[in-house]
Amino acid sequence: MTTSLPTIAVTSGEPAGIGPDLCAMLAAENFPARLVVLGDRKLIESRATAQAVALGALDIEHIPLAGPCVAGKLSVVNARYVLKLLDRAVSGCARGEFSAMVTAPVQKSIINDAALLAPGTFMGHTEYLAAKTHTPHVVMMLVGGGLRVALATTHLSLRDVPAAITRPMLTDTLRILHNDLQRKFGIATPRILVAGLNPHAGESGHLGREELDVITPVVERLRREGMNLTGPLPADTLFTPRHLGKADAVLAMYHDQGLSVLKYASFGTGVNVTLGLPVVRTSVDHGTALDLAGRPGIDAGSLIAAVSMAIEMVGKTAARTED
Repeated sequence: MTTSLPTIAVTSGEPAGIGPDLCAMLAAENFPARLVVLGDRKLIESRATAQAVALGALDIEHIPLAGPCVAGKLSVVNARYVLKLLDRAVSGCARGEFSAMVTAPVQKSIINDAALLAPGTFMGHTEYLAAKTHTPHVVMMLVGGGLRVALATTHLSLRDVPAAITRPMLTDTLRILHNDLQRKFGIATPRILVAGLNPHAGESGHLGREELDVITPVVERLRREGMNLTGPLPADTLFTPRHLGKADAVLAMYHDQGLSVLKYASFGTGVNVTLGLPVVRTSVDHGTALDLAGRPGIDAGSLIAAVSMAIEMVGKTAARTED
């Protein structure tokens, strides 16, 4: 049984945002792991000064900015730099150099504006990391406030959500959620609540048929395979102690259905986890906060929680592998 500390890669994210500040603030924390912050050394040093923290022995792997950076001022020039940080973390995880990756926030709009990828294709970390690791299906889950909330669909317009919820997609999503709760969280028999899409979970088809035609058949099929699933449940009453006390995770059908509740319970300390990847990846529960970048008094709670959870997940994964 290995006793060596895991090595965690931390990408510093959009340079004009608070990511570099947050990464500098990690120097004041004590984790049971070796952290390697990926980013421009001078940028992180300058943000350490702004946050009045001493970098000390914080391990920074220098990846130079593509161009000048001013806190709070986005520049398409540095979009390529942001993607380099992610690519380095992914390649390091694939080679076993890093045990997990933790990501500070990026600015989706600036990466799309830079036209480094196909137009409009950068929807966020989740989708980019799936493509880089050749993973056909991944699941976004946020953890915080005593909740684990996964999403069937992520960054979609509401009008596109119903068509995206198909039997194959929902089946894959629930299998990934179930398997990673076992493999990466150490839950032997996960109990999962499944939300309906429509008000009152469709009201027997009177408020929509997605529950009857898609969600219920998938839930019943996977129950027969041995999964512990409850639903579809009306989303307006699902997030109550009566239901949550009997569950390890919730699967919401779309972004705001699930994350509005979770962020109310835990904003600033929540963690974004990507399930289904061949690597452990966690992130913060917030955006780049351009208005706060380079200013004192930033709260690093979510990044600290993301690093702690990545370390915990690595340990659970290793323990399950050894078993």
